[in-house]
Order: sequence, then C-alpha cells, then structure tokens
Amino acid sequence: MAFQGVILDIDGTLVLSNDAHAQAWCKAFAESGYNIPFERVRPLIGMGGDQVIPKLVPGLNDQEGEGKIISNRRKDFILNHYALTLAPTKGSRDLVLKLKGDGLQVVIASSATEAELDMLLKVAQIEGLISEATTSSDAEASKPAPDIVAVALSKLQIEPSQVVMIGDTPYDIESAGKCGVAVIAVRCGGFDDSQLAGALAIYDDPADLVAHYDDSPLGKV
Repeated sequence: MAFQGVILDIDGTLVLSNDAHAQAWCKAFAESGYNIPFERVRPLIGMGGDQVIPKLVPGLNDQEGEGKIISNRRKDFILNHYALTLAPTKGSRDLVLKLKGDGLQVVIASSATEAELDMLLKVAQIEGLISEATTSSDAEASKPAPDIVAVALSKLQIEPSQVVMIGDTPYDIESAGKCGVAVIAVRCGGFDDSQLAGALAIYDDPADLVAHYDDSPLGKV
C-alpha cells in the first residue's frame, strides 16, 4: 500500500541543530552548577527536556524548581545564540517540495516550543510550506514516548499503516513504532546505522532521499 501521509521530524532531519541543542543543555546545566560533558548529553538529543533533565540529574524535572530554570535557559540559548549558527540539512526544502508535489499530506512532529519551531522552519527554508505541526504544548511526554507522533497522526487523520515518519534519531523510530508508524531515517542527525536499526531505509540526508526517491519506500507502490 502506498503511503498517503508523512510525519516529518525537524531537528536533525531538516536542520543541523542536534549539536547546538547538546551545547545549549551543557551551558544551561553549567549555569546551575552542574558540569555535564557534551558527550553525555549528545546521545540524548532527540528527546525533549522532560526526558533529558531527569536522565542527566535524577530528581530534577522541567516543570518546577531548578530543572525548570535549566529548561528555560536552554531555550534562551537556542533562540538567542545558537539560532544564528544553524543551517538546513542538505536538501531539506527539496524534500518537502517533493513530498507535497507527490500529493502526500505532511505534518511536522516536534516537541519544540512555538518560538523554536518558527525559527527552525525558517532555517530549514520551509516556512509557509507546511500548515500542520505539533509543538511541546501538544503532548505531555516527548519522544521516545508516542505522544507527539500520536498528535501528528490525529492531525493527518490517516491510518498509521499509510503514514511514514522521516526522522534522524532512535527516539523517532521508537515513538513512531509505538503508534504503528514506519520510519525512514537520515544520518545527518549524527546517529549511526546501528542506532537507526528498525527503520525501513536509511539515507545520508534529505537530498540523498530525494535522489533515490523512486526506489525508496515512498516511491514504491
């Protein structure tokens, strides 16, 4: 059965932002006196703050106290510092245009805030191309919980078997799988093929997927 809808991740998939998120977390934690190395944070990128904070400092959470302060500072760093350094992944806009030109319904699935999402859409050069998206306010738990993907599915109103997600982290694969949605993975988020096991197919970046579109799971009927 041909796919009718696509759930599209943005951080790491359409924007080269995963390293920046890890650096922002490190700076935010450091301000509160926690010296957490980049190497500990980077493998967690793809999860939201509700997952990252308690994994790094058990007992903290992003909803109250020190954890909330750290979470808010991370957002500040992304929006007011790292945003200026971000670039789109290779072929990000071309992929969106290809999907839409192929008649697929597309929704962005992100746990970013609305302000972060607006910034990311501009960096990816796709603002105005996709009308539906999720944000952190749409779900209680971020990936690898299924919440964000479930909300994206509800916006598409398409059966999970007819939807594919395009993402860059093992957390995309896990969260989509919990909703019965298959995943096409891209390596540009910094995870290797062993970490992306379970994807229908793996490509270097959106441009690689576009170049091999006809032979990809999206092009096969």
